[in-house]
Amino acid sequence: MRRLVSALLVAASVTLAAGCASTGTVPRPSPFPTAARPSLPVPLPESSHSFSTAAFVTAAQQLQGIKYQLGGDSPATGFDCSGYTKYVFGLFRITLPRTVGDQYRTGRPANRKELKAGDLLFFTTTGPGVTHVALAIGPDEFIHAPSENGVVRTEKLSSAYWRTRFVGARRIL
Repeated sequence: MRRLVSALLVAASVTLAAGCASTGTVPRPSPFPTAARPSLPVPLPESSHSFSTAAFVTAAQQLQGIKYQLGGDSPATGFDCSGYTKYVFGLFRITLPRTVGDQYRTGRPANRKELKAGDLLFFTTTGPGVTHVALAIGPDEFIHAPSENGVVRTEKLSSAYWRTRFVGARRIL
């Protein structure tokens, strides 16, 4: 019995450390923040013809500074990487799957040399295969919800860390 309990505790701690909701596991509940968050504009285009890449990038950037939260998918609770991308696309009534792996199978492949704002960028950070997702906001810049102790922020794809961990890109828009 002790071995079973030990094995379950190890499995639970590995699952919680995985981050980015890439495993599809049920996240632990997160507490509601004590401080009020600023209200964010919610762009809801009337049709696909009124979609604006600039509005998309602005909406993504307005979430900078929101804390990382494993399993988080809203400004109120914080974001993990795939919760953040799903939320931003959802502002424009575009539905994405919840996990990194499922998002990686969405849309069509995008060439790294021809990245556009709104492309999903995928990285391997915590294990083999895709484990992290971000939003391109320019040819060399992306925005994402990094791991524990991080906040939504922008980074350069050309930085040594991200360049070596890049797996691929997918175009949704």
